Amino acid sequence: MTYDDLSGMGPLVARLGRVGQRLRHADQTRPWVLDAAVVVLVFLMFCLPDLLHGVHGDGDGPRRFRLAFAHLPTVGTVALQAGLMLPLLWRRRAPAVAFGAVTAVFVLQWSLDAALRADVALFVALYSLALHGRLRHLPWACAVTAGALGLVAARVAAAVSVWDALFFLLSTATAALALGLMIRIRRAQLAGLRDRAARLEIERDQRGRLAVAAERTRVAREMHDIVGHNLSVIITLADAGVYAADAAPQRGKEALHLIGDTSRQALSELRRVLGVLREADGPPTEPELSPQPGLRDIDALCEGVRAAGLEVVYRTAGDVDALDHGVQLTVYRIVQEALTNTLKHAGVGARANLAIVVEDTRLTITVQDSGPPAPADRPGTANEEGHGLVGMRERAALYGGHVSVGPQGPGWTVRAALDLAPQEGAR
Repeated sequence: MTYDDLSGMGPLVARLGRVGQRLRHADQTRPWVLDAAVVVLVFLMFCLPDLLHGVHGDGDGPRRFRLAFAHLPTVGTVALQAGLMLPLLWRRRAPAVAFGAVTAVFVLQWSLDAALRADVALFVALYSLALHGRLRHLPWACAVTAGALGLVAARVAAAVSVWDALFFLLSTATAALALGLMIRIRRAQLAGLRDRAARLEIERDQRGRLAVAAERTRVAREMHDIVGHNLSVIITLADAGVYAADAAPQRGKEALHLIGDTSRQALSELRRVLGVLREADGPPTEPELSPQPGLRDIDALCEGVRAAGLEVVYRTAGDVDALDHGVQLTVYRIVQEALTNTLKHAGVGARANLAIVVEDTRLTITVQDSGPPAPADRPGTANEEGHGLVGMRERAALYGGHVSVGPQGPGWTVRAALDLAPQEGAR
């Protein structure tokens, strides 16, 4: 076979595949049509010749073989053929029942010393039982088949050796049984592959939805950090500007400048974060890129908070410059949220001590404030956890850490501990 012959088989195989799909669809909608077609085909091939020419007409095999069987009347032949053929109509719906009925008629026929071409129904029923029936029925079906075929071998002993007859008959039964089991295994494999493909598709969709949910959560957390911090600073500066407008106009002007700078910074960060949510409806544009904040930006963060009226003392210990970008972003967001809460609850005139300490594989963040200058009930308790505290704990959990928040003296303290050791299995 040449390469051109092989290449020409592609459309033929595809066409045969489409025909097979149509046949399977038709069989699923009208299963009785295929069952009836099998019975009709077996009748035309094996039953009709016996009715037209007799059970063993002239010239049909050696004379000693023809004389070994009884001649049945036409009514008896039709009755036996019907008993062998009709059970095949439910060979798929009730294969065990069909096999039992065919075997019973088969044994009755050979007990009468009659031989019919319709005996092929026994092998069809055995094949159907192996394909559609319960596997636990196969052992007794094989035993019954062997017994029935042994009866046949004994009846034809005058013409054929018993062992030769048994070899031929049992080989045919084994072939029918093996064919049914092979097709059954193949169908089970295909069903398993289809089920696996469906489950993989579902898992793919689920992973996609989980990724979208995780990205939305990340964006929401970033927006909370940006909006919450900058708005707190802006509100504090605006209040200070109102009070300073009459007494010290220059301080009010400085407050307005700081409000403008803080607003522009917040707008820039929001554009960067919200950029991932934009739909690509128009032509692609050059993305606005800016680095994620890190430890180098904490000084500017502290300056902005100081401008809003909160005194911040910032110190570090250890090799903080060697931290990777992910850890630095986590530290920045935790410090940002802690200082925002201090500015919101302790108010102007309070003092906050910020310490970032790196010791071996452990990083500790401590933000401790002095509380509000005037005696007052600080809003919020440890049981009232907002999105900010939840976000801090989620960020710390990414590095095997934890966050604790609670009162200490007149003020409150936020402590976060991160584990910098490589995670197991990380590369």
